[in-house]
Amino acid sequence: MEPVIDQAFAAALYAEGDAGLDTGASLLAAAPDADAELVRRGEEFVRRGWERGWLPADVVRLVRRDLDEHAAGLAAGLIASEVRRYAELPPRWRSQLDELPAPPTPGRPDRFSYASVLLGLYRLLLALPVIEPVGPPPGAAREALYRPPVAGEPRMLTRIRALLAKAEATGFPEEAEALSAKAQELMARHSIDEALLAARTHSDRTPGACRIGVDAPYETAKAILLDAVASANRCRAVWNSDLGFTTVVGFEADLEAVELLHTSLLVQGTAAMTRAEAGQRAGGRKRTKTFRQSFLMAYAQRLGSRLADGTARATAEADAESGATAAGSGLLPVLAARDLAVTDTAEKMFPRTTTTRVRGATDLDGWTHGTRAADRAEMGGKAPEIRG
Repeated sequence: MEPVIDQAFAAALYAEGDAGLDTGASLLAAAPDADAELVRRGEEFVRRGWERGWLPADVVRLVRRDLDEHAAGLAAGLIASEVRRYAELPPRWRSQLDELPAPPTPGRPDRFSYASVLLGLYRLLLALPVIEPVGPPPGAAREALYRPPVAGEPRMLTRIRALLAKAEATGFPEEAEALSAKAQELMARHSIDEALLAARTHSDRTPGACRIGVDAPYETAKAILLDAVASANRCRAVWNSDLGFTTVVGFEADLEAVELLHTSLLVQGTAAMTRAEAGQRAGGRKRTKTFRQSFLMAYAQRLGSRLADGTARATAEADAESGATAAGSGLLPVLAARDLAVTDTAEKMFPRTTTTRVRGATDLDGWTHGTRAADRAEMGGKAPEIRG
């Protein structure tokens, strides 16, 4: 006789439509002795995800978007148990695992409901497409997982995170500007130091990649903001709108800067949008989607312009400094070589990309407030000093 799990999977996972979900859930609900094997099968589906290029955060993000928070918790539990198999984990995995949602509490409402949610999760995991890998899978050779730390990196990143956290928390725009400016200055110094060190030591490090979630609503504006931050930090960004993430390609120090700065600017922009919208409602205007969409589009585009201008100016200044301290080894050739390496890596990862026409903003008030918020999120009256 065919095992009950195979019968349930045949009905729920491998048949067309949703009708088989109830059949599969009924079979599993009546077979409590199959629970352990059911979890083992789920771990296997998760493991297939790693082989297809997915990371823990990617899986949970997609499950939360396409199913619900309960299913995301079940996915987190499967991931946590599956990764215990590995003595070594790739870079970035540990921080992603630490941020997974807590698995559901043991007390379930009923076996049928539990089985229904689990089968829905398994069907999604089974259908995960192959995506571009951004690092080795777990269980790879130790040499592939090892990455020597950059001297002084942990303390520098701790300082940057602390400054951006204060910028996000303060209610005073001037203070936020000063804190963001200092954080950007530290990012720039860290990136330039890393580039010059790599050039002097003839390091064989190559560009890497990371994925950053771009969640609804207003994902187009958020993707534009992320692209602007990536470009300012000498990275390349490719947005996958269907799967809800952007892949950023660049050197490790620059990828860290992109992750930190994008998150902070998005938090600051959302807070500024909420304050601006409250002012609009106080003046008698009802809350509208077009105001928020236009606000974030303006915020993203204005930041992109300011970041690009500041990068060009700061790079010229840094090149003059490096030329003065090390004749014949200016910064511009070093950065040009790194730009070429990043572009080459991105084109190999994504040989076929398309461009999409962005729908224009339709709310003038939203656009105006978003532009002002972008100016405040940078340096106020001073141009941004992003290097790297």
